Order: sequence, then structure tokens, then C-alpha cells
Amino acid sequence: MEEHAEGGHRRKDKSKLILAIPFIILAISIIFLFVNYSTTGSFVNKGISLKGGTSISIISVGTDAIEVQNSLDYDGELNVRTLSGAGRQIGLIIELDSTEELDVNNIKEQIKNKFNIEEDQITIETIGSALGSSFFKETVRAVIFAFIFMGIVVFIYFRSIVPSSSIVLAAVSDIIITMAVVNVMGIKLSTAGVAAFLMLIGYAVDTNILLSTKVLKRKEGSVDERIKSAMKTGFMMTLTTITAIIIAIIFSQSPVITQIMTIVLIGLIVDMMNTWVQNAGILKIYVNRRKHQ
Repeated sequence: MEEHAEGGHRRKDKSKLILAIPFIILAISIIFLFVNYSTTGSFVNKGISLKGGTSISIISVGTDAIEVQNSLDYDGELNVRTLSGAGRQIGLIIELDSTEELDVNNIKEQIKNKFNIEEDQITIETIGSALGSSFFKETVRAVIFAFIFMGIVVFIYFRSIVPSSSIVLAAVSDIIITMAVVNVMGIKLSTAGVAAFLMLIGYAVDTNILLSTKVLKRKEGSVDERIKSAMKTGFMMTLTTITAIIIAIIFSQSPVITQIMTIVLIGLIVDMMNTWVQNAGILKIYVNRRKHQ
């Protein structure tokens, strides 16, 4: 009997330790985002479409991004990144924090003269700071409303605070951790990237409702068996989506699509942890405590 009790305690301790992992990662991500906010004034690294500036696209296969970055003479913030398609470089995107015609023309002339780029190979897109700021405020508002309505719908369906809160917590954790990873990767978030976060909320809710429904609404089998059953279906859904996303990233020639797919890919990997470790652990504790009441 004592050995059986000790084994049960060990399993409980191990379960609590595993459950702590997503919360530790969430805490680290929150700290990282606040550090980013204290240094840059924003939780995320904003791209041109969110903070305003100029984006210069160049159709060029052989020109190296680092070489261009180092050779351009510009006093403000300038970022050069590679534009890829089908696994190969097809061009470059140069982003600068100015919308002044003098600055833009200066950069354009440097590109043409130093790298023998023709005029018709260059595309310029300018977004004012006020418009970029407006985009960002609207998209943040959209994310907040999405969470509010998601929480209401989930609570109406489950009629219980704990499972409803755990679903919302998992979705919030997905967003926060994904934002931190995106920052670490140096991705400049655009309006398309914010749309990816909205898509991620949908994916997160989908897998977590699948898990909660199987654990709470179905009565056959133990809690662990119901979690494993939901995990089989959920993993198949997520892995199928991840496969499609990886293919899209490899063959996409659009930086907009690439950013959306990259953020969703990161979010889905994060969601696997938050759904099948965090939410599953909370639901298991909730169901077991309810049985003993």
C-alpha cells in the first residue's frame, strides 16, 4: 500500500513538473516582451506597414543582402532582407524609416549605381507614420475583440469557469509566446503578420475545444484515455496543417504570404505545447477534483 501511495505521489509530482513547463515559458516570454517594450517602445518589432516608412523591392538574384546593407549610406534605420521563392533568392527588400522623397531617391540611386540595377527592377511603396499607427491600433483592437467574443462563446458552451478560462489561457499563451519567438527571430511584423495572429486564435480555440469537449462532455473511459483520444485527432489536424504551411513557405514568392505562414507555423508548434500539456493538465486536475467533491 505504501509503495502504491509513493508511486501515485511520484506521478503527481511529475505531472505538476510537466505542467509547469508551459507556464515557465509563458513567464519568460512576457518578461522578454516587456524588455522589448522598454527598449523600443513596442512589444513587437513593427514593420513598415505598421510604423510607417518606405519599402523598396528589387528583382535581383545575385545581390547579397548583407553586402547591400553594408554598402548603402543612410543615417536612419535601414533593413535589408532576402526575398525567396521555391527555395532560391529572387530579390531583396530594403526598408527605411523615412518617407521623404529625397531619402528614397538617394537610396534608389545608390542601388542603381553600385549594383547595376535597372529602374524597372525597383518597386517603391511608401506608408505614412499616421496610417501605419492607425493600422496597428485597429489590428490590436481586432485581436482584443476576438478574445472577448471567443471567451463569451466558450463560456456559453461549457457553462463552467475553469475549462472556459483554460481555453482562453491557452490561446493567450499561444499569442504571447509566438510574439516573443517572432521578436527573437527578428521578424518585422506587418499588417499581414497581425492577420496571422488572428488566424492563430482560431487554430488555438479549435484544438482546445476539441480537447475540452472530449474530456468534459464524454463519459466513457478514464480522463487519460479521453485526452489520448483527443490528442490523436488534434495531432493529425495540426501536423496536416503544418505540412501545408511548410510547402507554402518553400514555394511562396510573396513576403506577405511567407510572413503569415511563418507566424502561423510558430504558433501551431507553440499551441501543441499549450493544448496538450497546459490545458490538458488543467482539465485533468479539474475533473479529478470534481470527482472527489
